[in-house]
Amino acid sequence: MTLADLGWNDYFEAFFAPHREKGLVPARVAIQYRDKYVLYADGGELQGQVTGRFEFKAKNMDEFPSVGDWVAIHPPVGGGAVVIEAVVERRTKFARKTAGVRTVPQVVAANADVVFLVSGLDDEINLRRIERYLTVAYESGAKPVIVLNKIDLCPDLDPILEEVAAIAPGVDILPMCARTNDGVNAIAGRLTRGVTGALLGSSGVGKTTIANDLVGEERYPTQEVRENDSHGRHTTSHRELVVLPNGGLLIDTPGMREIQLWGDAESLQASFVDIAMLARDCKFRDCRHEAEPGCNVKAAIEDGRLDPARYDAYKKLEKEIAYLARRKDQSLQRAETAKWKKIAGDIKKIYKNRDKP
Repeated sequence: MTLADLGWNDYFEAFFAPHREKGLVPARVAIQYRDKYVLYADGGELQGQVTGRFEFKAKNMDEFPSVGDWVAIHPPVGGGAVVIEAVVERRTKFARKTAGVRTVPQVVAANADVVFLVSGLDDEINLRRIERYLTVAYESGAKPVIVLNKIDLCPDLDPILEEVAAIAPGVDILPMCARTNDGVNAIAGRLTRGVTGALLGSSGVGKTTIANDLVGEERYPTQEVRENDSHGRHTTSHRELVVLPNGGLLIDTPGMREIQLWGDAESLQASFVDIAMLARDCKFRDCRHEAEPGCNVKAAIEDGRLDPARYDAYKKLEKEIAYLARRKDQSLQRAETAKWKKIAGDIKKIYKNRDKP
């Protein structure tokens, strides 16, 4: 495989110039196992790990290489592991807030050109989850495509397509049945040579089966969903970048029980473009669409142009993003305070040692 086969383009070449001057070469992260990496490079498959200096300088986990990342490595010598010196500037980044109290991002897929947001039709369609995934997808910079899998288990598809189209204006919607390979060509056709796609969705929606369809073999094990709630088990245990027979690339990810937002107001506006358009005709430019006079968004709810559930979902995500922004600021302040405390402590030690006889 050449670098172009792996998705290398002028964007990455421009950011790689300083690394090339140091004698480093590019490689792409295919699999991550804690602190070990499988890399694809011009010369084939390599094993790699970051330097101690890299590990020391990294402030958060999102600064470490993730699947799909391009990294700068020392040219391989012999059969040993190569050393990763840096992560090349990401063109797109699908990230979510890590679970727990810490306000730091977790990179789920890097440098994907298109993100396939997969939902299953074996249970009631969750429009609110799709809205959440779309918001994070727009934040990533990749093109979102909604995949509705298991059409064989859906007796009346048209109303669902209308509902999904209403909350995702301008987004392609692909109904399919991965079990029978029906509709997989619509996904494969978007993953031409050098184009990277990522499969994202909850457990049990059929991502692993779709991945097997695209690869053309039963490469990944699949399991049946639970009958009582249609939820699946995490068959995919790690993220992996694979090269497809048609030359495209695919990042398969484990199912996510929760998708905590890592985004801003712009990504929310892109996901709820219908509400953003309505807001243009509000009386006040800074209208919060609550109790202000002349609010066109509230008027649209009253006259039936806007679904109240859609509005409620928008306000919920808006509050979540505002809370996240406050937590980010607090985290930055704490980090800055800790940095200057350390600097002050180091200076004190220098003067203390200088005064010693």
